[in-house]
Parts: sequence; C-alpha cells; structure tokens
Amino acid sequence: MAQSTAHKPELPDKEEHRAHVLSLPLERGQSDREPHSYERWLIHKLMRMAGSPPIRFRLWNGDVIEPEVQDARFTLHLTDHKALYSLVANPNLAFGDLYAAGRLEIDGDLPDLMESLYRAVHAARQKWPRWLDALWRNHNPRATGISEAKENIHHHYDLGNAFYQLWLDEAEMQYTCAYYEQADNTLEQAQLAKLEHVCRKLRLKPGMTVVEAGCGWGGLARYMARHYGVKVHSYNISLEQLAYARAEAERQGLDNLVTYVEDDYRNIEGQYDAFVSIGMLEHVGKDNYPALSELIKRSLKPNGIALLHSIGRNRPMLMNAWIEKRIFPGAYPPSIGEFMEICEHSDFSVLDVENLRLHYAQTLTHWMDNFTANQDQVTEMYDEHFTRAWRLYLAGSIAAFRAGSLQLFQVVFTHGDNNQLPQSRQELYTFTATPEGV
Repeated sequence: MAQSTAHKPELPDKEEHRAHVLSLPLERGQSDREPHSYERWLIHKLMRMAGSPPIRFRLWNGDVIEPEVQDARFTLHLTDHKALYSLVANPNLAFGDLYAAGRLEIDGDLPDLMESLYRAVHAARQKWPRWLDALWRNHNPRATGISEAKENIHHHYDLGNAFYQLWLDEAEMQYTCAYYEQADNTLEQAQLAKLEHVCRKLRLKPGMTVVEAGCGWGGLARYMARHYGVKVHSYNISLEQLAYARAEAERQGLDNLVTYVEDDYRNIEGQYDAFVSIGMLEHVGKDNYPALSELIKRSLKPNGIALLHSIGRNRPMLMNAWIEKRIFPGAYPPSIGEFMEICEHSDFSVLDVENLRLHYAQTLTHWMDNFTANQDQVTEMYDEHFTRAWRLYLAGSIAAFRAGSLQLFQVVFTHGDNNQLPQSRQELYTFTATPEGV
C-alpha cells in the first residue's frame, strides 16, 4: 500500500518536553552492604506470591537468588535495598517506577519477561489472601469529566507529534490496533487495512455523513473522505493532534470533506449516517457509558450504523496502577459485558463483535521495534527516564495482549428497529472497489 508523504518529525524544544511528569533524573542508588536474611526471605515470598515465574534476582551486592521451582529465563537486578521494599509493598506500581528510574535492571527479552509475569500472577492470584489483594490493589481510575478529560488527554497525547512520528506508521499516524490481513504485512499496510475494515463495517457510500468521537491525528477521517466520498466531522481535545490533522487534510485537499472540531465528544450535535470511535472508549469512564449511549442514539439517523473500537477485558478489572498513574490517566478498558451495557441502555441491536487481540500484540511489536530504533532521539527529546518508562509501557502492552490480560473489541450496532440491514457479512470480504493508493 502507498505511504503518505507527510513530513518527517523535527526535534522540538528540549526544555518544553522535559517538563513532562515522566521526564525525571535516573536514581541509580547503590547499596554495598550484605542483604539481611529476612530480605532474602522477602524475595522468595514475593516470587511465590507471583506464581513462581522463571526469574532470578541479582541483589545490590552481587548475590544471586535463583527461582525455587524452575530454571531462570530472566534476571532482575535490584541496585539498592530500598528498591526491594518498594517492590514488595506494591509491585503493580513500583515495578514500573523502579525500572524507569534505573533502580531495577532486566536481563532478557522485556516483552517475554512481562508475559511470563502476567501468566504466573494470573494463575497465582486466585490463591492470594484478601489482605494481599488489598495491599497490591490497582486504584480506581481518575475522573473523566470534561475538565478532567482535557488534562488526561494532554498528559498522554500532547507529548508532541514529533515523538509519535518516530514510531507510528508513516501512512496515517494510527495509534490504535492495526489489522493484519496477512501475517507478514508491514505496519503501514496493516494500519491502512484497519481503516478499510472499519469503513466496510460501517457500509459507507458516497455522500453519507459520519461523526467521529476522538480522531487521533485524523487518519480515519481522511481515509473515509478520500476513498468513500463521505463528509466527516471529527471531534478531539488534543491540540497537538488537531494541528497535525488539519494540516494534513489541507495538504491532501480533503478539507472540503473533513472538519476537525476542537471540542469534547459530549458536545456532538446533529444526526449522521454513521458514528465511529476508534480507541477513545478506554478514556470515557464507566460512569459515563449511559450518557455516551444516549449521545450515539440521538446522533444516528434511523438507519445509521455505529462502530466502537476499544481495548477491553474478558472480565471487569482495573488498569495496572503504574499505567494509570504514569502513562494513561483515567484509563479503564471495559469488559465485553460492560461494553454491551452501552448497547443495552439505548436498545441498540448488536450486529457484529470482533476481537483483534493478537492483531494488537503484532501492532505493538512493530511500534516497539520502531521505538527501539529511535530511542536515542526519544532520549534527546526528553531523557533516559522517559525512554525507559515508555519502553516498559510498550513491552508490557505486548505482553498483556499475548497473555490475554487485554482484548481489542470492535462492536458494530444500530437502532433496535432498523430493518435496513445487510443480509450477510459477505460484502465485507467480497467488496470489489479498489481504494486509491493500494
């Protein structure tokens, strides 16, 4: 598939970007004293509570503690004894903070390590005493009201377009799950295939109107306008993303079909043939699902179709404490049951549910490869603490999708009394039009 000729990233002002909360000095503390016997006991206890994963510990004085059950595949190096106490007190939060600060080093493939940990902890958690579950709990996500949402989005998405251009696809800057029609697809091919997949599910035709809640860098809106001749209104509150999206729409001659609106999705007005949201539901907050459902209901024409694409869970579960606090404030991926509450609330008929979990693991692997290839530039833009934090975030996300801790749901639905529906799914796969540039 053809790639966009969008401009390459330019390094932004260093001091502006180093003001980010993750941009902190490394804290490679050192302890030269011998570990106490109870500290060795704590490590063994910690590993048993975590399901005895294949991990050895190298302590601050060079001593090594091997796993009790199986041969080690990975080594965790604690640079100081205080790091051990932080890890024992709450590993959900401390693991990420210690790694980002350089107080915990890892020998072995990082995504493989995280996957081993997720699988081991998932199996062991059923046997935890209640006090341990409470001690190591993940906290509730931050509020996602209109004012809070702006702050949450700014924290993650306004890091600078140049940062994301280093490792996202060059075609349309998609920061959501790609769709790998063939296992050997490039990231660019898979992201364009995802956009096409979404358009077909929405049954788009020239002249239709579409509203998009949360548009990222605007790639889907431009794709729909360019290849399907529809008019799109896309809502976003990230100033960095909107600036990029508007510039690209003008450069590609699509600004007559695409309107990027700087506003919260809750302020969407009018009725449309299609409602679409890719990767925003995670930021909505479960308390706001009824209002979102009502918004979609009043935004859809009688025969309109809606599609929501979101990270999810197999059962209700809070986001990892470190991810929610340091990377994605306010994030909550819904279970499939919670997802269906949106449909049930407004009497929508669900037409299609698809899980792209392994597609997201492959997407993230491509992102991490690109990130690793450009990590020196990331460090130059921010610092090593920031780079380490994002490396762990990407690796942990790969592991979560591989291990089944996270899912990726695409749900298509319409008004409950809409009878203007396709007879089968066949046209999703036999549609013969060739999109421009393929």
